[in-house]
Amino acid sequence: MLVLHLRNTRKVRALKTKRLLVIILVLILTLCSCQTQETGEGESVDDKVDKIQIGMSFDSFVIERWQKDRDVFVSVAKDMGAEVNVQNANGDLEEQKKQIEYFIDKGMDAIVIVCIDSDGLADTVKKARDAGIKVVAYDRLIHDADVDLYISFDNYEVGTMMGNTLVDNGLAQGRVIMLEGPLTDDNVNQIEEGFGKVMADNQIEIVDTMHCDGWRAELAGEYVYNNLDLIESVNAIMCGNDNLATRVVHALSENRMADRIMVVGQDADLEACQRIVEGTQVMTVYKPVEKLATRAAQCTISLVKKEPITGEDVTTINDGKYDVPCVKLDPIAVTEQNMNEVIIGSGFHMKEDVYLNVPGKMPK
Repeated sequence: MLVLHLRNTRKVRALKTKRLLVIILVLILTLCSCQTQETGEGESVDDKVDKIQIGMSFDSFVIERWQKDRDVFVSVAKDMGAEVNVQNANGDLEEQKKQIEYFIDKGMDAIVIVCIDSDGLADTVKKARDAGIKVVAYDRLIHDADVDLYISFDNYEVGTMMGNTLVDNGLAQGRVIMLEGPLTDDNVNQIEEGFGKVMADNQIEIVDTMHCDGWRAELAGEYVYNNLDLIESVNAIMCGNDNLATRVVHALSENRMADRIMVVGQDADLEACQRIVEGTQVMTVYKPVEKLATRAAQCTISLVKKEPITGEDVTTINDGKYDVPCVKLDPIAVTEQNMNEVIIGSGFHMKEDVYLNVPGKMPK
């Protein structure tokens, strides 16, 4: 009887163990099924597969505004159901080519490029387009590449605004130095053309021009230190962006010339806005980054969906070999007179930050 009892007990235990294993197996299968159907925050696998995939390669993030461009573009694209893979080339053309080829291998639907060298990416862009991938040149034109879209601000107008502001501040028939970015950036050529036209129309002599390789701001500062005699003979310095202007004004201040040589720049960096209300920089050109990045994200997704890109800002531009579709937005000249309306009113910079060094000038 004892043996029989033991055998029955073992059978019961074995049966319970089998039932428990079955229950555990059912639970595991249920969990796996749920994980297969869900990929976080209620997103199904099918939804994830269907998402538009965008690769985005930036020149670098040395220039202050690029981080804002990135954040807005990614946010808008995400809201529209796309995923963005952002890469930073750190100013290295070969690295940027590798990034684009990586996006091609990954089968991206679109690639957005802030190019390092306008002349250096035509062959790589062709590979992407041959693979059926839409290519957008963001802010900087890529030459001879026949991109699907170039989107930027009116850079000729940027140069015109810089020149006109100097003229309005008494530069007519004066002397100016241009400290610009590299000629590998096509925007530099467009800006110089607009600025040069205003200078010629007002009999203003451009006594020297220097291009800072890789937009390295320290080169602009070094130029001032190394050419003080020439600097003392001019009335104004046109800086290709506010980062260059920061080094220039610092060098001028150290040599007690910041109060008499006019400086202009672009991008509306915080330090530039501070200098404008302080009186050591005449103006900056504000490019509404949020507007550009939003429009770029919308256009990129439209290209992937084969939807037409329309609007009053749509035109074409010749990239040296092809006429390519172009979206060109309007820049805004910012001086002390409209700082509150344009920069603070738009939320681009906080009032307390802009007037940090001159709180007595802060508007109520």
